[in-house]
Amino acid sequence: MSHPRREFQKGSLTRENLDPSPFLQFGVWYDEAETAGVFEPHAVILATADARGRPSARVVLVRGWTGAGFEFFTNYESAKGKALDANPQAELLFYWMEMERQIRIQGTVERLTDEENRAYFEKRPRGSRLSAYASPQSAEVESREWLEEEVRRLETEHAGDEPRTPPPYWGGFRVMPDTFEFWQGRESRLHDRFQYRMNGDDGWDIVRLGP
Repeated sequence: MSHPRREFQKGSLTRENLDPSPFLQFGVWYDEAETAGVFEPHAVILATADARGRPSARVVLVRGWTGAGFEFFTNYESAKGKALDANPQAELLFYWMEMERQIRIQGTVERLTDEENRAYFEKRPRGSRLSAYASPQSAEVESREWLEEEVRRLETEHAGDEPRTPPPYWGGFRVMPDTFEFWQGRESRLHDRFQYRMNGDDGWDIVRLGP
């Protein structure tokens, strides 16, 4: 949902105004980002490392979050899909420049179920569903024209029907956090940083970090 942009009044971040749950705190900041008119606040930098430890980062769109974690969708045979299968750990970085805020989320990763994948796939626009079939994500392709021809072929193949089942190589991942960090920009680089660390009692310890 889009919101009219309003002037955001930057403030401080204190231990007292943090929710004990990092998921609820994320929800508060996300709602404020939407209200402030941040462009695509669900866009996030996803950082992974492959089996050799080689890091990689790219922007993905988070399509949902619950107390279990943060979900995004991709081609499982893409570079990020292969990296996450080999080394199922990731970091998410939300950066809302207009508000001088960022949120870092670290955790382990799991694939979503076939039922979850299908439920989301059915909500996608028809063109996006066809593209999921047409694009061998991260693999070398001969030209833009080849991609467009693949989409036209699929349009013809599926004329009069709707592809509702995702390809077997397409689906979602869930990042299950064990660490959150909330960062609020302040003057003179004396920023406010608070980290939530999962403890052994199914709760969260909260500590302030130096900027």
